[in-house]
Amino acid sequence: MGGNAVIGEDLVVQGDVRNGGEVEVRGYVVGSLAAERVTIHPGGRVSGVLTADFADVHGRLDGRIRVKNLISIGPSGAVHGDVRYGQLALAPGGDLAAEVRNIPPQLTGDFEMVVRRGRSVRIATADLSAHDPDDATGSLVYQVSNAEHGFVARGAAPAQAVASFTQAEIVAGEMVFVHDGAGEGQAGFDVVVADASGGTSGAARKVAVIVIAGA
Repeated sequence: MGGNAVIGEDLVVQGDVRNGGEVEVRGYVVGSLAAERVTIHPGGRVSGVLTADFADVHGRLDGRIRVKNLISIGPSGAVHGDVRYGQLALAPGGDLAAEVRNIPPQLTGDFEMVVRRGRSVRIATADLSAHDPDDATGSLVYQVSNAEHGFVARGAAPAQAVASFTQAEIVAGEMVFVHDGAGEGQAGFDVVVADASGGTSGAARKVAVIVIAGA
């Protein structure tokens, strides 16, 4: 099922509803529902697995729930289960009985840069970036490990290696990788990013730095 859909009051859907742009539930869905935006109206119910960017709950939602951005629970809404979310809004009268966890930050980018031997290269957002729907860029903190043939530094102090920096510093163009002048072909470093709640991006990710001859 693609695009927008309405599941009517007298309709029971068993199975998978996927690739929905916007899905309105007035009836009953048993199974897996994936859409950009899901609205569960009063009297509507979803039981199973819900994956969405946004969810507005005025009926009942049970199961394994993953909402990337905002889950909003209205006065007549009830959410029970395992919930991971970006942001949560619970109106007076709304029912939330769940194991609730913040969605951890995600790493994106091509994880690759090019540096001239013995010089430095700016770390751009296209190379490395972190996204989290409920944390500002200044609250997303990278930890650096396993630097090879160089180190990460701030451009204002390129001789001093750093063990951590923020997404805000990448956005501002303040972070660089400094090559040590040794080695052939490739250098690099590993990173993990954490948000203000302590959620992390998981296993360390390698950022490869390709070394070319200096001019």
